[in-house]
Amino acid sequence: MKLPRRKFLHLAAGTAALPITARIALALDYPARPVRIIVGFAPAGGTDIIGRLVGQWLSEQLGQQFVIENRPGAASNIGTEMVVNAPPDGYTLLVATFVNAVNATLYDNLNFNFIRDIAPVASIAREPFAIEFKMMTGVNLVHVPYRGAGPALVDLLGGQVQVMFASMSSSIEYVRAGKVRALAVTIATRTPVLPDLPTLAEFVPGYEFSFWSGIGAPRNTPAEIVDKLNTEINAALAEPKMKARLAEWGATALPGSPADFGKLIAVETEKWGKVVEFTGAKPD
Repeated sequence: MKLPRRKFLHLAAGTAALPITARIALALDYPARPVRIIVGFAPAGGTDIIGRLVGQWLSEQLGQQFVIENRPGAASNIGTEMVVNAPPDGYTLLVATFVNAVNATLYDNLNFNFIRDIAPVASIAREPFAIEFKMMTGVNLVHVPYRGAGPALVDLLGGQVQVMFASMSSSIEYVRAGKVRALAVTIATRTPVLPDLPTLAEFVPGYEFSFWSGIGAPRNTPAEIVDKLNTEINAALAEPKMKARLAEWGATALPGSPADFGKLIAVETEKWGKVVEFTGAKPD
């Protein structure tokens, strides 16, 4: 039977719209079960702390548990690869950090491409690093790899290591308690939470380094789910209690779109690629 042209076009348009309608319905129903947030480091580090803070907010707002799952190892590459290989359905997320940008060039045998295989969802915050305990000018520092800032801080407190570059969120309570001595922060200006602490730039002009974090998802995760998560995370970053919590760590909220976070990742990956190439750094 031959259909009238107008009716045929109407049916064709309806068929083409089905995938869009299905994706919108998927986003409206999301999340229908608990969501895993993978942290590529051991508990108690800055990445873990930020992940738990955002996970708690998402659990409260979206009515399902967003559960932190620590998968340390290979400088967060093990956890990242888990997310890369997970179904792109929004139920496995990654706390992405500047370490991912470094690893993209530092490791030449990765089974994934971070920029290609992880979809940026939302940036969360940027915070300074603090230099801890004891450092002498000209000292020959030996890098000691750890599975996260938590175990490293335990050894710093116990005297097994003498100096550490630690994110402010993981170390500030030890600094306030007088258990470790912070010598400097790595951002360009002094932080209001420790105003007497100098910046490294005061001794090494032009030096600046900060820790940023955000949420990523497997490539091809539906845009509607990515946008829903982005909206909720941006709402969290605008909430006064959340802003105050970040400020306690000297952190600055980084609200923005998935595209904004993608640009940050691209810029940081290029920046750290140049550093790795110049220094000849190799993974331990």
